[in-house]
Amino acid sequence: MANTKTMIDQWSVRDLEDNTSINVVVEACTELGNAGLPGIQIMSMGQFITFEPNAVERWAYLAGKSGATEYYIEDKSWARNEDEYIKYHLLTGSPLKARVTVKTRSSKPVSREYELPFEV
Repeated sequence: MANTKTMIDQWSVRDLEDNTSINVVVEACTELGNAGLPGIQIMSMGQFITFEPNAVERWAYLAGKSGATEYYIEDKSWARNEDEYIKYHLLTGSPLKARVTVKTRSSKPVSREYELPFEV
């Protein structure tokens, strides 16, 4: 069976300094990762992060190991400086959620959360 993608959300945060925008696209996918299970994929600035069961299980373990209820996914996030970034977090409560936070030089941080279609 082929992977079917369904758009969940699409949004943008504008930077008034140079009139550019950071765009975010969130899609539900029927088959992600080595196990081919449902998950979500978030794309921004030509990069993507996949919230699929195997990766999320590891991030949830690392969060639990440090006693945190959220895990900052530093290797997938992007930060030019403290005033311009895209940060990804896994929220380990029930249900599991992915959080995306975008900040441009002229904006306040904008965050959105997306429920994951599985538990680990």
